[in-house]
Amino acid sequence: MGSRTDSLQPLDASKLTYAYTTTPREVPDAKSLASNCKTICTDHMIAVSWDVENGWSTPELKPYGPFSLLPSASCLHYAYECFEGLKAYRGYDGKLRMFRTDRNSRRLLMSAERISLPRFDPDELEKLIYKLLSVDGAKWLPKSRAGDFLYVRPTIIGTDSQLGVATPTEALLYIIVGYMARMDTPTGGKRLLTNPDDMVRSWVGGFGYAKVGANYGPSVLATQEAYRQGYHQVLWLYGPEGDCTEAGGSNFFVIWKRKDGKKELVTAPLDDQLILNGVTRRSCLDLAKDRLKDELEVTERKFTIGEIQEAAADGRLLESFAAGTAWFITPIALIHHRGKDINIPTGPDGTPAEITGRIKGWLGDMMYGRVEHEWARVVPEKEVN
Repeated sequence: MGSRTDSLQPLDASKLTYAYTTTPREVPDAKSLASNCKTICTDHMIAVSWDVENGWSTPELKPYGPFSLLPSASCLHYAYECFEGLKAYRGYDGKLRMFRTDRNSRRLLMSAERISLPRFDPDELEKLIYKLLSVDGAKWLPKSRAGDFLYVRPTIIGTDSQLGVATPTEALLYIIVGYMARMDTPTGGKRLLTNPDDMVRSWVGGFGYAKVGANYGPSVLATQEAYRQGYHQVLWLYGPEGDCTEAGGSNFFVIWKRKDGKKELVTAPLDDQLILNGVTRRSCLDLAKDRLKDELEVTERKFTIGEIQEAAADGRLLESFAAGTAWFITPIALIHHRGKDINIPTGPDGTPAEITGRIKGWLGDMMYGRVEHEWARVVPEKEVN
């Protein structure tokens, strides 16, 4: 005899219904995007509701627009909200590609479970992402914009009207697609300010490893102060020794020579659940272990700001970069820590140095179709009339 859980409707992309917009909007040009402070999204979105009695509803592709939520919706009071960020890339061969979408879909499931939102089949979410892009991709990222990207944001929120901390009984999964500015080429390289002593981004036993909204809003106060002082992001340190964790919302990498003379690429580990298991992070590590194994050692371990300072003083600090969806691979030129600058070598005018540039080039080639690779999948697009 099956349980009630067995009888609930699963998330099923094959049941997607289509309601196309009757008021299509103009695709903005580069000037309009640069001057608009709000995120401009495509014509359509996908939405699927869930409730504890029935499971997932029929997915709907429908015109992009506002939702109706009661003021008592649980997402507005208890942070029942998680999301993903990924990009769709217009290749130089004219094709639209997604990069390791399966990783994002599985991470969203992990985030949802961490905050008691409903489970779903991540393969079905991935199919829904592709279906939305197959409708809106050709218009909103035309072949004339080769080398550009769209930003994809799948999100799950608790929607039940319930004041009181309890497992949500209703939820909404939705997917939107919009534009995001390119951030991976700051003039002179990326500049980081370490976090103040009285503030951390995440903590052991917390939820820093999940992509939930509560990870981001509280960090903005420190980021605003960094901006005010002329820096791009905060380098988040943790614990009495100042363990390096993340650069803003990006994973943080250092390339140096160890005291034994061996070149090493190092980044923070996942085992203490302080940092996000970034898709770009994992891709950098996989590529480095495969293609750079004769040149350097790849290490996931705790390392401190003091180690970086010492390596810089000894002339052993070679490169550093941030890796993530938004910033992609961005060379770091400077870290300011407690009144002292740590200067980090880059290429001319803050461009990527040798190892950073090679990793960024390999990933960019996959994303934009210069090389075929299993990590980058082509989106089957519907032609624009």
